[in-house]
Amino acid sequence: MSTIVLLTITGLGLAGLYFLIASGLSLVFGLADVLNFAHGWFLSVGAYATYWAVPHFGFAGGALFGVAAAAAVAALVELVMIRPLYTRTIAQVLVTVGLSLAGVALLQSIWGPDPLAFPRPAWSQSVWHVLGAKVPVTSLMLIAGAVVVLAGLLAFLRWTRYGLIIRAGVENREMVTALGIDVRKAFTLVFAIGGAAAGLAGALSGVYLGSVSPGGGTSLLIFAFIVVVIGGMGSITGSAVAAVVVGVLQQFMNYYGPAGSGEICVIALLALVLLVRPSGLTGRNA
Repeated sequence: MSTIVLLTITGLGLAGLYFLIASGLSLVFGLADVLNFAHGWFLSVGAYATYWAVPHFGFAGGALFGVAAAAAVAALVELVMIRPLYTRTIAQVLVTVGLSLAGVALLQSIWGPDPLAFPRPAWSQSVWHVLGAKVPVTSLMLIAGAVVVLAGLLAFLRWTRYGLIIRAGVENREMVTALGIDVRKAFTLVFAIGGAAAGLAGALSGVYLGSVSPGGGTSLLIFAFIVVVIGGMGSITGSAVAAVVVGVLQQFMNYYGPAGSGEICVIALLALVLLVRPSGLTGRNA
């Protein structure tokens, strides 16, 4: 019983990490129709900014600095590199892929190519006893972070003016523009929000994994894309549901099956969803 509890909670923790990355991807694609392959770099920026800031400001201050740095970089990327290319899909893909590669090279030039030990706070190395299982605090931390971000995003989208503009823009961008609303500001805001969520994922993944590496964000981005596709492109709630399915499935299969079976099952689930329900589990926007 304790093994089931442990696998379930650690799977939910992994799901929380996937959701933090996928939420920004889903928002950006839903509003701007941009497949942002540089999103993993935003996570790495947040992780390294936190790594630098924690010795100066403590963990909470360092994490806030990482979130702010990733949001600022994401907004700058939208303004300088993505905005001129909104009508050129292929160019968007090429630019974001190139930016991802160049971003990893930039981080390698500053901090080196090898993983660095993350300055983890003492409390992160403890365990909590839940129904007889010894659960790492880091898994609970990821779950709490994902729940806070999900609640914050849903509240922002449903109860704020810019949230309503973003939701309307996802449904019909031309209509929003015809009403005289500058949807370009919403694009920049969505990129900044997505970057902030990725930055938080970077800070928490550093605590969870115990290290930061230049290519860490790119590796996690693959599973975030899978979550977005399974949940439904542009759906925040769909991404949350898909993240739970993917995280828990991966954790159980990697424990009970041979090595790598969790990743294989996730890919098989992706293929099944694309064949049976191409619009994703929810098939609608948040």
